Amino acid sequence: MIPLLSAVGVVAGWQQPATRPVDFTLAEGEIVGLTGPNGVGKSTLLAAFAGRATVFSGRIEQRPGLRLALQTQDVPPVDGLPLCGRELLALTGASPTGLPPWLAERLDLRLDRLSGGQRHYLALWAILQAPGDLVLLDEPTNNLDAAGVAHLTAHLRERAVAGTGIVVVSHDAAFVEAVCDRVVVLEPRDVE
Repeated sequence: MIPLLSAVGVVAGWQQPATRPVDFTLAEGEIVGLTGPNGVGKSTLLAAFAGRATVFSGRIEQRPGLRLALQTQDVPPVDGLPLCGRELLALTGASPTGLPPWLAERLDLRLDRLSGGQRHYLALWAILQAPGDLVLLDEPTNNLDAAGVAHLTAHLRERAVAGTGIVVVSHDAAFVEAVCDRVVVLEPRDVE
């Protein structure tokens, strides 16, 4: 079977290379964690997979027709934006079905009336539930409480069972251990 995503000798960055050469494959229904110290290019590699960062060498191949969803650490400003949670989900084609009760009951509130953790989880849900074959997550447990992390862990496993491939960048070792099928550790560029 053709992998959803493969990378061979990929060196990625923005103005200059930020990663060592990386070989990587992701199968349908697999959850792979990307870990390593700060500054090794984990987020940059995700951006390269999504076509946002520069690939200086190597190659990235995606299954033809692949639908990709990317969650970044950037939090879009919502102050003064008259958009409620239900409308945010509609924009991405995400279903509210399966949201935890503590968030489902707040879908009709404006986003700027939600707590930071609620807003983060709702934005994460909008990406997770959007139609996609491959989901790229950059530090998804940031700003989440224990209940949010537990719900996210269970939901990611459900998405994987349904065939979605997922790549997770995280410093949360317990989360990575609980959710990932395997882990790829990136090394700093100056290590030979």
